[in-house]
Amino acid sequence: VAAPLGPHPLLVDVLHDNLLEAGWPLHAPRDAAVVLAAAGSRDPDSRTDTDRTASLLAARLGVPVVPAYASAAAPTVPEAVRTLTARGYRNIAVASYFTAPGRFATECAAAAPWIASAPLGTHPAMARLLLHRYDRARALGGESDPPTGAHRPARAAMAHAAPASGAHPAHA
Repeated sequence: VAAPLGPHPLLVDVLHDNLLEAGWPLHAPRDAAVVLAAAGSRDPDSRTDTDRTASLLAARLGVPVVPAYASAAAPTVPEAVRTLTARGYRNIAVASYFTAPGRFATECAAAAPWIASAPLGTHPAMARLLLHRYDRARALGGESDPPTGAHRPARAAMAHAAPASGAHPAHA
């Protein structure tokens, strides 16, 4: 019923934080790049969303970010790593654009020549994004008969959640 999670600045917050946790330096070397590892889809909207997230992450990190896929789309993560290596990048990280650990996340992380971030997981920005998407779906009439009180807890949680990147997700 709700819109897809991405692209959204809150996802970029999660990707950035997860890369830092994996060892990404505060000031990336000139020969650094990132492969954004996504599941893959034959849906052109999905590819457009992944491309947009890669662009947002590149702007945040100040390095090239290439979207790549675990299945159903090209390039694969190993292909993207090879392309970046051929272009002279030596510090290539893989940013996991998967919601949880699993086969795809494990296989993509194994292709990382430098560092690989954890999946999006339970980062606080993910909770804020889920609540934001829920509130948007409700506002647009996505669910006509929710359980009693279902909307109120979501709003209360949003009010108490710390804003990411200085903006409240409802205004992002």
